[in-house]
Amino acid sequence: MRHEIRFAGFGGQGIVSAGRITGNAAVIHDGNHAVLTQNYGPEARGGACAAEVVVSDEPVDYPHITQPEALVIMSQEAYEKFSSRVKEGGILLLDEDLVEHKERSDVRVVKVPATRIAESLGRKIVANVVMLGALAAAWPGVTRDALLSAVLGSVPPHTKDLNKSAFDAGYEYIAKEAPHGAA
Repeated sequence: MRHEIRFAGFGGQGIVSAGRITGNAAVIHDGNHAVLTQNYGPEARGGACAAEVVVSDEPVDYPHITQPEALVIMSQEAYEKFSSRVKEGGILLLDEDLVEHKERSDVRVVKVPATRIAESLGRKIVANVVMLGALAAAWPGVTRDALLSAVLGSVPPHTKDLNKSAFDAGYEYIAKEAPHGAA
């Protein structure tokens, strides 16, 4: 089993953190192997960035993704750059408040109002965690419990309740609002 996922957006959205959390979930909590690669522009915030994670039940011999089965997109620029590269039959998870997209029949497009949900929780900064919750419901590469444990293990103690609420909101959005997207 080899699963490939790319997270993409702009600096400051927690894109690299989402990739790191996914890799940690796969290795520490699900007992698999994972490799994270990341790239970003020279700007600290606002520049394009991406994180790629390979999850496997065997040691990863090639650390770069070839054609991801899942893309988590949180900016229009990332959509323009990466959306055509998702594997046929894969999943395209979009922050619907930040990304305009074209309908596609070759992949499953799941729109999540991640930024809006995060703002309703009082902190826009947890939009990436909302997307991780949605990912847990829509993608079989890492289990829900593993992702949630990795999220809670990577945030400051005083933000655990907020991050758990953000994760649960993303998961429940897919389970309730987009039931065909739930895994």
